[in-house]
Amino acid sequence: MSQPHWQKPVRVAFGSQGTEIINSPFEALIVLTDRWPDMRGPHFVKARSTCRAALDGRRTPEEARQQFEQAVSEAQLHIN
Repeated sequence: MSQPHWQKPVRVAFGSQGTEIINSPFEALIVLTDRWPDMRGPHFVKARSTCRAALDGRRTPEEARQQFEQAVSEAQLHIN
């Protein structure tokens, strides 16, 4: 089964750790799980849930992208 990809990738700046380009709900879920700073507010929770739902086919990849961008903004990680 192929993983859904976003129409446009999301660039996330992790400060001194560099920038990462996220192309899909699967990649976003990895970042949310493994690389996310301690800031885990409501947008983080919603993004994680929406990314999982997109992988299961219950939400669209673009819905997951939108929620992920809101989580990035909430955590004050600059989108390039």
